[in-house]
Amino acid sequence: MANYFVGNKEYFPGIGKIGYEGPKSDNPLAFKYYDADKVVAGKKMKDHLRFAVAYWHSFCGDGNDPFGQATLSHPWQGSSPMNTAEQKVDAAFEFFTKLGAEYYAFHDRDIAPEGATPAESEKNLMAIVAKAKERQDKTGVKLLWGTANCFSHPRYMNGASTNPEFAVVSLAAAQVKAAIDATIALGGEGYTFWGGREGYMSLLNTDLKREKEHMARFLTAARDYARKQGFKGMFYIEPKPMEPSKHQYDFDVETVAGFLRFYGLDKDFRMNIEANHAELARHEFCHELETAAAMGLFGSVDANRGDAQNGWDTDQFPISYYETSLAMYAILRAGGFTCGGLNFDAKIRRNSVDPADLFVGHIGGMDSFAVGLEVADRMIKDGKLSGFVKSRYASFDSGDGAKFEKGDLGLEDLAKLGSDYGKAGITSGKQEYLENLVNQYLLGL
Repeated sequence: MANYFVGNKEYFPGIGKIGYEGPKSDNPLAFKYYDADKVVAGKKMKDHLRFAVAYWHSFCGDGNDPFGQATLSHPWQGSSPMNTAEQKVDAAFEFFTKLGAEYYAFHDRDIAPEGATPAESEKNLMAIVAKAKERQDKTGVKLLWGTANCFSHPRYMNGASTNPEFAVVSLAAAQVKAAIDATIALGGEGYTFWGGREGYMSLLNTDLKREKEHMARFLTAARDYARKQGFKGMFYIEPKPMEPSKHQYDFDVETVAGFLRFYGLDKDFRMNIEANHAELARHEFCHELETAAAMGLFGSVDANRGDAQNGWDTDQFPISYYETSLAMYAILRAGGFTCGGLNFDAKIRRNSVDPADLFVGHIGGMDSFAVGLEVADRMIKDGKLSGFVKSRYASFDSGDGAKFEKGDLGLEDLAKLGSDYGKAGITSGKQEYLENLVNQYLLGL
């Protein structure tokens, strides 16, 4: 077996490069549908999908939950926090290389431990960044985006940029500044903000208006700093309605879009849309994608799924071909990934304790989006779906309907045109036909 590890030790022994074996393969450590170099719609699959591995779940998760202790024991656990961080880098890049993922994403605290002071934390971070840069140069794996964990530490229990204590806001700034510097040093293509504590648990002790203004000022300052340092990538907001907060200010795509435009941030920021977060907001994943695309704010995706019976952020690997097909249909019609990609913000289950399970979870997710890509391509090429939608709005393509869309008709003009009810509005939307049609595309018929 060839060596695909990058350090002095192999952390996933017995597992080689994951290859494509086709739909008839019964090998759990092989792709059934993701053929990286296969050309679909004029581009290789890998270039359409831009898969990334989430550092936090894959290499920091230990299987614990609110009701039980850790179930996973990682072989990269070292003699000190920094030694663990150094070994974790080698384990991570071994995994990326064997899996064939060309990108990864991280929080600052995922890759380096927090120190006793902001200066020590930054020193730890940049030491690990230097090692990660060496591994990137050796393997060709790239950083999709970086971010800062401004939600786990007790100091952030009342928020980071929205915290009622200025001292906490300034500490968050020190942490974000260092994370931006790390992202730039690693050639990161984007930088993400997830406001896990940027919200409230009770309005009784919250000045909502002031907190939102502080959040906007913080984001503006972070953007200005990064641009001054030469960062040319995209900034992302990752919407989520609640959990851990009762209500988060980045509730969903529509809410974030309004926030960005109100504070003049919409030219530099786009959306990093997570499937599980969409579900918590009572939206379909494709709804959030379509909404972002309609507003010109689509950017990147955290690819996972939730569990409707659980009702919280379970971060499971995506396996529904139907959902990934509709997602890729929205993404392709939005022009594909001009920035960002598909980051697997997903974790293996608490009782999945074999080293191979981490590979199997990612393989299933990558296969699911490969299927979704091909189905979406068939849907677009066939044109029946888009043709039906176009015909449904045909009355706005000419005549008085076109004048209305252009703003040439006032309310009185419209009222005069609406003088006869007739049979207006009694036209079938043919939802059942269209749902069956998607199933036909899915089965390749």
